[in-house]
Amino acid sequence: MKEIKKILVTGSKGQLGRCLQDAVLTEKGERRKEEGEKTLTFFFTDIDELDITDIAAVADYAFNNKIDCIVNVAAYTAVDKAESEPLVAFSINGDGVWNLAHICMEQNVFLIHISTDYVFDGTASSPYNTNTLTNPVSVYGKSKLAGEKAIKDAQIPSVIIRTSWLYSEYGHNFLNTMLRLGKEKEEIFVVDDQFGAPTNANDLADAILMIISQTYKITKPEIFHYANEGVTTWCGFAKEIMDTAQQQCEVNPIFTAEYPTPAVRPAYSVFELSKIKKKFNIQIPDWKDSLRNLLFF
Repeated sequence: MKEIKKILVTGSKGQLGRCLQDAVLTEKGERRKEEGEKTLTFFFTDIDELDITDIAAVADYAFNNKIDCIVNVAAYTAVDKAESEPLVAFSINGDGVWNLAHICMEQNVFLIHISTDYVFDGTASSPYNTNTLTNPVSVYGKSKLAGEKAIKDAQIPSVIIRTSWLYSEYGHNFLNTMLRLGKEKEEIFVVDDQFGAPTNANDLADAILMIISQTYKITKPEIFHYANEGVTTWCGFAKEIMDTAQQQCEVNPIFTAEYPTPAVRPAYSVFELSKIKKKFNIQIPDWKDSLRNLLFF
């Protein structure tokens, strides 16, 4: 595999894309650089600049800019809306990823792709490892699994990172919704029978950068799981947000059946994390510590 010098990040206006920009760019838009570190050049694009469903446009962009690595964080993430827009979801999460995989194969480019816990059905009672059989129960989950399959079929050196319950200071996510409701409501009701681990997108961004520096360890498609350490429910997450942010809003538990949604959510989304920690020497913070770090940074 060639040395990584130029990296294309797709979907850079989403929360993970913005966290990646924070991790690698200074306020002036220049690349942050640690002492002794080799120089990397990042190209941050979003759909208005580069649409991953347009294979010719992406191929030309990668070739003209001599891209060595693509980090794909572009995705259709409207889980409920996907139930009524399956063609759109599959176009981006499936066909778009197929495009990237084949461009990487043709141009000898390393691929890092972000996937999801929704590729599982959520019926497990112990943490999912990367060899657990997938069984998505929503259109969103099926479309993301189609993207994974496209990469595996291409048999290129690549990393697929499944993550769960992603949040950050940016955009529409559970954290920001809870912080808003905490100011507007005296009490709220949150599902307490879905289990998983909240993932700070800033931590995942740091992990991606560590992987970029160690791509030489990967010679074929490999799947990894990344979430913050620990387990909670959405209700437990909401309570921790309110407590940490010192909001007075009371959080009450309810069952999933009391809050029906168009898409079925996995009832259990806990990951086994040892593979990514050992392979890339990544230290993963506990979810409560990571939440505190974000709110009090």
